[in-house]
Amino acid sequence: MLALHVLASGSSGNAAVVENVVTGAGVLIDCGICKRDFLSRCDQAGFNPARIEAAFVTHEHGDHVKGLGVVLRGLAKLGCQPPIYVARGCVANSDALAKVAEAFEVHELAAAAGAVATAGADVGAIEAAARASAIEAAGVRVIPFATSHDAAASFGFRIEDAADGDAIGYLTDSGVVTPAAHAALADVRILALESNHDPKMLAAGPYPYVVKQRIASDAGHLSNGQAAAELAALVSASRAAGQREPQTVVAMHISQNNNEYSLAKRTLEAALAEANCAADVLCGYQARLTSAR
Repeated sequence: MLALHVLASGSSGNAAVVENVVTGAGVLIDCGICKRDFLSRCDQAGFNPARIEAAFVTHEHGDHVKGLGVVLRGLAKLGCQPPIYVARGCVANSDALAKVAEAFEVHELAAAAGAVATAGADVGAIEAAARASAIEAAGVRVIPFATSHDAAASFGFRIEDAADGDAIGYLTDSGVVTPAAHAALADVRILALESNHDPKMLAAGPYPYVVKQRIASDAGHLSNGQAAAELAALVSASRAAGQREPQTVVAMHISQNNNEYSLAKRTLEAALAEANCAADVLCGYQARLTSAR
């Protein structure tokens, strides 16, 4: 059985831990927060950070990696030195990641991007390619998939319990849901799904026009409506295939300038109600812990 601890989610910093609740071990996804907040929220979650067995980086933007080096050095003092999985292009585009690569064990992270390019919407080919690039740590299987974001490379993750098949889907920082992402997010119990902005609030908000264009683009961030549409599609597809429907949905990377936590939550709840799905909706917050079990 798995638990998702969202330590922080938003444009000022992101970090999450997926815990194998049977063993107490876990994997880290991103770390764009300071060591103090990281350790404090791990403690609030009841998770021992010294049990982190691998770290995964979605992409190189500062809100996802700026705290990684400091946190890894802190973990090393606890006797914890997890391997880091990150795309080579992300390391080349980030001073923070370059320093991490100099000091720690770094491995190439590759998703099924090639399968997406060659197979289009052939879900079977995409799933096969994704599973071929799976990484095992902490008693879980981490399956990376390609996302669509203005980074050197960007990824989401499907995390499966190797013992009982429990699964978590994790997607943030993507302007669209790629075929690889849609395939990977099906049949999960916990779904962490970006619900970044409300289009009307974004259009009327304080950002420069070029930034608004970037956020709303196919290489930007999912809106509330896009997240709701994907959630409904996942429920429908899972139901048709006799697979699990999500029990808990966590709205992620909610903009503090172009969205509201309550609005993102209501939009996803409405999609679930329309689909006759009884999943709970939580929000990942910028400055406090959210745990889903």
